[in-house]
Amino acid sequence: MSQANRDKTVTIVHLMRHGEVENPEGILYGRLPGYHLSELGRQMADRVADTLAGHDIAHVAASPLERAQETAQPVAKGHSLDVVTDERLIEAGNSFQGKTFGVGDGALRRPGNWRHLRNPFKPSWGEPYIEQVVRMSAALDAAKDAARGREAVCVSHQLPIWSVRSFVERRRLWHDPRQRECTLASLTSFTYVGDSIVSVSYSEPALDLVPPHLRAGAARRRPPRKG
Repeated sequence: MSQANRDKTVTIVHLMRHGEVENPEGILYGRLPGYHLSELGRQMADRVADTLAGHDIAHVAASPLERAQETAQPVAKGHSLDVVTDERLIEAGNSFQGKTFGVGDGALRRPGNWRHLRNPFKPSWGEPYIEQVVRMSAALDAAKDAARGREAVCVSHQLPIWSVRSFVERRRLWHDPRQRECTLASLTSFTYVGDSIVSVSYSEPALDLVPPHLRAGAARRRPPRKG
């Protein structure tokens, strides 16, 4: 293929968030091993695989974590492909990994946590946003090269997906986590012409399987508290 024609090649890379995880204790599991998809999570992965069945998928990659690998398997199987493990797709590093940490649980009042919360713009509690953008951009480019002229699916995690999308769409990287548009088993799709991203789209093939409080924008849709 000549360089002139190569530059006009359209390639689509879908960044897919993994499905629901079996986590009855509500641990912030981060990069910890041993966290697998729940039965509902497996249904979500199957639903997305069915949605992508008619697409020209040439490459499937996933974070090394079990929940991402298990989410990628149905898509890869449907296209007679192997799942390529890409370390760059891994979850963001987080100092609160292995703990329960959420709104209303008292974590912000614990003195031992304060040192991790000094800079929400970086953020100081985990892997810097810009470092996530750099590695995720490299993973996107690698998938684009592997599937040039066709489509690729890369299974990753909410924050890295949202960070690279925000960068591509020229939004600030620091944000309210409740505002991320990246529901379980969603697809954030980057369309390339040649080596340049020309558009980003978002879809939720398994939305009807996702519990309402875990859907994108759920924080915005909740009624205000009384009192």
